[in-house]
Amino acid sequence: PTTPPTAAATPVAATFEDHSPSYKVLLEKLRTITHLERASAVLNYDRQIFMPQTDASAAQRGKQLAVLATISHEKSIDPEIGQLLEKSALDLEEWSSLLKGSNDYSIERQAAIHSASRLLELETKSYKKATCIPSSLAARKAELESSAYAAWVKARENDDFSSFAPSLKQCFDQAKEIATLQRTDENISLYSQMLDEFEMGMKSSRIDELFAQVQEALVPLISKVKSSTNPPDLSPLFPPKTNKTDEEEKNETEEESFPVESQKHLSKTLVTTLGYDTTHGRIDTAVHPFTTSFSPYDVRITSRFNTKEWFQGLMGTIHEGGHAMYEQSLGDSDTSLDTALSMGVHESQSLFWERHIGKGRPFWKFAGSVVRDVFRESGVEGFE
Repeated sequence: PTTPPTAAATPVAATFEDHSPSYKVLLEKLRTITHLERASAVLNYDRQIFMPQTDASAAQRGKQLAVLATISHEKSIDPEIGQLLEKSALDLEEWSSLLKGSNDYSIERQAAIHSASRLLELETKSYKKATCIPSSLAARKAELESSAYAAWVKARENDDFSSFAPSLKQCFDQAKEIATLQRTDENISLYSQMLDEFEMGMKSSRIDELFAQVQEALVPLISKVKSSTNPPDLSPLFPPKTNKTDEEEKNETEEESFPVESQKHLSKTLVTTLGYDTTHGRIDTAVHPFTTSFSPYDVRITSRFNTKEWFQGLMGTIHEGGHAMYEQSLGDSDTSLDTALSMGVHESQSLFWERHIGKGRPFWKFAGSVVRDVFRESGVEGFE
């Protein structure tokens, strides 16, 4: 007797998106939310860098951001997303099972399974947290961020904390309100709940342990440095001593020390040498340095400059450049898989470049000549 033919194996879809229509639709919805949030980020960047700094301007920008926040939030709590997450999870189990039974359970396929599983895990958590917040609160949060920033800028300029204190209290109260709504276990402290937004899975008790270790090592070290009889010479950071009277130096224009444009040129030269890609970013001046990413192809950094001392502006740029290089190295899936999930990791990148590279002797063997050349070309006294 002849052996009956073996049934052909069921073909397995090449990608999870091909296997799961639900997952494909889910990704489309998640990417729409991502782009709405990035549009808000553009408005936020403009608010801090280019927008007129008046109360009326801040109020109008707050309304614009509130509208975008409402649209984005309503899309993020769409019940269909919850359904798609559940259906995609079941489809992933099925696809994984099919792959394991096929001849194509390669490392690449295993990686695809892991990526989809992680995305569903992150988005399920995000969906549950978002559904705890009403859209009206999301809008209020966006408006408060705009008005509070304007209040902070004015208070900083006038050295008047009391004028900013009410806005700061509103920010704290609102953060507590959101954390309370999102908290699923009253045994979890509100701080731990809020901390999860910046350091996923981290508890405040663990932060206390880490800070205690830092304090134990750092406080004696700082005391030792401050009591040293051989302090570092900081004179190269400041304008050279002259024979001018105190009154003459006081009346000098700031531009006669370290011009901002020269410092910006110096900062750009060195941070791009370290690896920051200005073809996919830009460097601006802000009240306080920060980094903003609209995608890996548009990551912007800011710094601030003091015309009487050039070092802090440069270090601020290198610090933000570390953040930016990290963001420029992320993937471009436009999903949570390619976002920074840990502020600790993010800060490790900025501080690595600022402290370990930017303050290292090998770096300054190269950078010293660049500093001298830039300020010499700008006619800065003492760099002739």
